[in-house]
Amino acid sequence: MQSLLPEENISRRRLKAIFGGSIGNLVEWYDWYAYSAFALYFSASFFPEGDKTAQLLNTAGIFALGFLMRPIGGWLFGRIADKLGRKQSMTLSVLLMSFGSLLIAFIPTYESIGIIAPIMLLIARLLQGLSVGGEYGVSATYLSEMATKNRRGFYSSFQYVTLIGGQLFALGIQLILQKWLSDEQLHDWGWRIPFVIGAILSLVALYLRSTLYETKAFEAQKNKADERKGTIKELLKHPKALLTVVGLTLGGTLAFYTYTTYMQKFLVNTVNLSKAESTQISFISMLIFALIQPVFGALSDRIGRRPLLISFGLLGTICTVPLLTTLSHTTSSYSAFFLLLAGLIIVSGYTSINAIVKAELFPAQVRALGVGLPYALTVAIFGGTAEYVALWLKNSGHEEYFYWYITGCIFLSLLVYVGMRDTKETSMLERDLKI
Repeated sequence: MQSLLPEENISRRRLKAIFGGSIGNLVEWYDWYAYSAFALYFSASFFPEGDKTAQLLNTAGIFALGFLMRPIGGWLFGRIADKLGRKQSMTLSVLLMSFGSLLIAFIPTYESIGIIAPIMLLIARLLQGLSVGGEYGVSATYLSEMATKNRRGFYSSFQYVTLIGGQLFALGIQLILQKWLSDEQLHDWGWRIPFVIGAILSLVALYLRSTLYETKAFEAQKNKADERKGTIKELLKHPKALLTVVGLTLGGTLAFYTYTTYMQKFLVNTVNLSKAESTQISFISMLIFALIQPVFGALSDRIGRRPLLISFGLLGTICTVPLLTTLSHTTSSYSAFFLLLAGLIIVSGYTSINAIVKAELFPAQVRALGVGLPYALTVAIFGGTAEYVALWLKNSGHEEYFYWYITGCIFLSLLVYVGMRDTKETSMLERDLKI
């Protein structure tokens, strides 16, 4: 039986690129997701008034506002990457993320400083949003440009392996703290620990990224005196690619954030599982989710990107409402686990390859900007608001409307998948990568 995974040996240079770029990505996304994972514990420290859903709603609102900085980050760090280099941009983004985490770790509570506490929390999240907004486009570009022609799907899938890994790390820290500390201690001061850990890990990522090689695609055009590199004006010369990025991201990002970031709260607040049970279910399902990303990525190298995207679009449109409805009424943690895992497997048709699809749409001089900016805009509008919309609809007594909202967005993306050409066959990377 022929192996699905690529057969060629990976060079030490490319192995270092995958490891260094991916570890930095993991740390960035750990810092980002730690906020969501521990919101169950610190929401009352900054928003003491109201019931559990209202507190989570306020915390989710700041989470959503953090997403509004992502388009700015996508533009800023994408421009730096296209003008000065992918390596430099990735190093700066992880440095900014560490500062935001350190700020959250030491913010006094509402009881101590009043309204200033949630304002400082908001500032910290805005800084993190700026950082992670740049991280996606630049790391996706870096991994895609470091890959060989027949391995691009496989290589780029590691972006979501580490993106998911960041959330897993946050959940793992949460599981450990839930064992070591009492619920009262976690609510009082224990929630600060993961943000301190994130700030420290950022220093490790900073070192690893400082030792990375620059990509050949950037090196080939960095000495060209071209003022158009990394500019919005140059990016707008590719309107079809820009609209394609928005369309293919729309349903995928909403589904991803629903089944990952929001799901822990859904299991506690709707399914009525304990915080410990919801964390365990989320952790195990996300671990499996991370492990299958390279398999789906390698599969796209064999059969193309488009079949996987269409599979996600079809299954997401058909299965979202019955899957989430069944999950909301289950009383078994085992049933909840398998239902969540089913949703994550469906989403893998998008997550495993969306980075390489976007990178294959743009030339080197605007690739990081083209991948990062329209993606960040779409994620800010739909992915970043997923929690807020879900909690708002639940608070108003119409939680099932959220399931149909996800379905509609996935269907719109399906129309894009059906109408687009397979980027594996039309890749812009072929024009500027000489591997």
